[in-house]
Amino acid sequence: MPVVYLSLGSNMGERGANITAAIKKLGENGVAVLKSSTVIETAPYGRTNQPAFLNCALKCETALSPGELLDATLNIERELGRLRTVRWGPRPIDIDIVFYGNEIIRTSALAVPHPDAHNRDFVLEPLCEIDSGLTHPVFGVSVRELLTRLRSPKPHPQDR
Repeated sequence: MPVVYLSLGSNMGERGANITAAIKKLGENGVAVLKSSTVIETAPYGRTNQPAFLNCALKCETALSPGELLDATLNIERELGRLRTVRWGPRPIDIDIVFYGNEIIRTSALAVPHPDAHNRDFVLEPLCEIDSGLTHPVFGVSVRELLTRLRSPKPHPQDR
């Protein structure tokens, strides 16, 4: 079975309980959690005028195809009250497929690896906790290296 990595986040309601419920529902839908990161509190990304998030990452195994896994995660989000009305808006639960084995998938419905994961501290930090040597199949470097690059000071344009 392929190993998949998921990123979970919540910033509405009982955030911790939402993440716990999502993990339970993943198990009920054929996704076996092998390892879970610490849950961390993070500032919102994209749309900043909303409550802070709780985030974590999961290392899982599943016999579900990428499309079936996407359907399962979207159904779980709906069951836990997520309404997709505002891009990057508040939500009781968000489940992103970050990696699905070493596959590179680009369809109208699904992009794996997650196309913005390398820009998100709240995705990379929990991933590093559970598997720092995990290699990004597009960039060919570890998630630890991606996190280091993200946190490195960027030169000012005048310094170039």
